[in-house]
Amino acid sequence: MRTYGDLFRVPEFRPLFATVSLQVAASTVSGLALGTLVYAATRSPLLSALSMFGASFAQLIGAVALLSAADRLPPRAATTAMAVAFGLSTVVLALPGLPVWAVFAVILGQGLVASVAGGVRYGLLSEILPADGYLLGRSVLNMSVGAMQICGFAAGGVLVTVLSPRGTLLAGAALYLVAAIVARFGLSSRPPRATGRPSVTETWRTNARLWSRPSRRYVYAGLWVPNGLIVGCESLFVPYSPRHAGLLFAFAAFGMLIGDTLTGRFVPQHWRTRLGAPLRLLLAAPYLIFILHPALPLAVAAVVLASIGYAATLLLQERLMALTPDDMHGQALGLHSSGMLAMQGVGATLAGTVAQQSSPAVAMTAMAVASVAVTLLLGPGLRPARAEEAPLEPVTS
Repeated sequence: MRTYGDLFRVPEFRPLFATVSLQVAASTVSGLALGTLVYAATRSPLLSALSMFGASFAQLIGAVALLSAADRLPPRAATTAMAVAFGLSTVVLALPGLPVWAVFAVILGQGLVASVAGGVRYGLLSEILPADGYLLGRSVLNMSVGAMQICGFAAGGVLVTVLSPRGTLLAGAALYLVAAIVARFGLSSRPPRATGRPSVTETWRTNARLWSRPSRRYVYAGLWVPNGLIVGCESLFVPYSPRHAGLLFAFAAFGMLIGDTLTGRFVPQHWRTRLGAPLRLLLAAPYLIFILHPALPLAVAAVVLASIGYAATLLLQERLMALTPDDMHGQALGLHSSGMLAMQGVGATLAGTVAQQSSPAVAMTAMAVASVAVTLLLGPGLRPARAEEAPLEPVTS
């Protein structure tokens, strides 16, 4: 499977693509509205950052307690139910007078749902597509994420002004419910990928097996830490430039779209193993310029260039799939997604804390320095030779 035409001729890929696109648009619009609402109410960079990325902390709970459900639930039913849950909880966030503590309680609940949703979604992708089509399919979904974030942040900035932040949250809730309808009537009914009942014990057992090989541990660290630190930079766009935050978010998504398009479709296999470290360095290095408080055009250019580096995640996902047996794909990808989002929450917290004591520009620079340092430390363990181990034997239950 080498072309986009081949990909979209797979019937079930189209509704999955639409479902993912709608959910990303919904989360983008809702996230910008919520960050704006919380910042206006508290004037706190830390709370604003956490309102947009704090749900990631609940991913840690889901990663250790709920992830076995990713391979043990019927994918269509799970995808539909989770979209409905996101839609209804976003309606709650739009309620007037909702106290800040209740906002964060809802956000944490959304994070628990999301900890399973990523594994269900991307495990289903590995079922829908043949093995040689996974990278192309995942890159197209990532491109959709980039495109929907561009549109979502641009539209969100307009909607926040025209409708108010609460009205924008309701628009996001409507998008979630449309995604649920598309999933229910577009996806085929499939049995779970693995047998047995979801449980905390099974989640721990499979996570232990996934974490048992050094090659996978390095891949997970590469997926989680550099990415999370740079999301810490992005979490400060609102306090760094309240008037232009939507523009910065949109151009960050545009850079990610460029990187995923080039890497997923045009980079040949023999180059992929060599591009990971340079792309992770590219993800961080341009943010160093923010220590100089650059003018908006230069800041936008730095954000675009840095976001191209997110394509490193796509390459590491491909490596993770090669190291993992089929009946663990959902949990492996769910662990990646939960850990990545949790680290994004950590990055947002660290960035917001530093910004509280100094300034958003100083905090963004500090996060970039930390990301570069981590990338250099992980380099030896992520050399191509590390990835040549055979995957684990499938789990039997």
